[in-house]
Amino acid sequence: MAEKVKLGLDVFLEHYVSDIQGKKIGLLTNQTGANAELTSTIRLFHEHPNIQLTALFAPEHGLKTNAKEGEKFSDSIHSATGITVFSLYGASKKPTDAMMEHLDVVVFDMQDIGTRYYTYIYTMAYMMEACARTGKKMYVLDRPNPIGGHVVEGNFVDADFTSFVGLYPIPTRHGMTVGELAMYFNEVFEIHCDLVVVDMEGWTRDSFFPETGLPWIPPSPNTTSVDMMLLYPGTCLIEGTNLSEGRGTTQPFEIVGAPFIDGEQLQDEVNALSLEGVRARAVSFTPTYQKYSGEHCEGIQLHITESFTFQPLHTFVRILALIAKLYPKDLKFLEYGSLKHPMFDLLAGNAKLRNALNNGDVEEYLQQCQLDSNDFMKKRKAYLRYR
Repeated sequence: MAEKVKLGLDVFLEHYVSDIQGKKIGLLTNQTGANAELTSTIRLFHEHPNIQLTALFAPEHGLKTNAKEGEKFSDSIHSATGITVFSLYGASKKPTDAMMEHLDVVVFDMQDIGTRYYTYIYTMAYMMEACARTGKKMYVLDRPNPIGGHVVEGNFVDADFTSFVGLYPIPTRHGMTVGELAMYFNEVFEIHCDLVVVDMEGWTRDSFFPETGLPWIPPSPNTTSVDMMLLYPGTCLIEGTNLSEGRGTTQPFEIVGAPFIDGEQLQDEVNALSLEGVRARAVSFTPTYQKYSGEHCEGIQLHITESFTFQPLHTFVRILALIAKLYPKDLKFLEYGSLKHPMFDLLAGNAKLRNALNNGDVEEYLQQCQLDSNDFMKKRKAYLRYR
């Protein structure tokens, strides 16, 4: 059995505490901030004789990751420590100057899942901006990319389509750790934060999370398994359509369906595509909330047969193209009056994919994904910290 990966948190506690001694510390974290023995970073900091923890910051889903997607929450008091918890998913997604007055240094310790849509990396970036603006130092305690660092897939976000599910022009599956992304954001997008990344020990780019030897803590309510996370760069696109992505079931982001779909037919049509590393299986389900709550749906579950060759974005572009062909009058892209663009376009990073699906030809879009991925592989090279 491979040795357990040593987290940036453990390296920080062993080698960096003297650097912050006597300073007021703000901690941006959630329930994934914990060591290999599952002791929380909050407790480790609060009980450490040389760490003065004075403020906590919570991202989307809250400190305990029990808030649903998109659910806003207010500032609160952490019951175990009496420390103020500042919400970064309430009145503002950006730390205010008033919040930053409570501290000298910010520490970020949170698990990401390796996909552009996932908001924690942008909460990290907003905190980096706040630190740069107010003259605070920031430490990012690195954690594994659970779906590996060897594959990059997808297109860049076009300038007019930036949002909190795609703040920067990076591919859908970026293949970087939070520490590597922090370095990339800081220099490429000129944040100019006084930044220290505390590296892990023992992590390699070809490792998926089970190979780390670390316990898995779900970063949000619907992150259920490694298979789910590997599917997520593709299945998250379903959020922008009237198809169910499985929210309200025990298999969110692993199943796709709707009341108008014939599961057996879709299974056979998808498997006939011979997509790399995956097989489809017909399923029936009834969501308990979100789309089609209480309604019978049919669709497919995607079973990954080979993690290293499976391409989630390519797979779901092909599946969406197939559904658009089979159900042209039923498939819809959701519109929200508060958004400048359809949600699907914000997730895709442009309008090209939606237009390609409507026109019945996704080849040009997939070619653009390959060009952008190749470009990003070159751009990110200087910021990679692991082999």
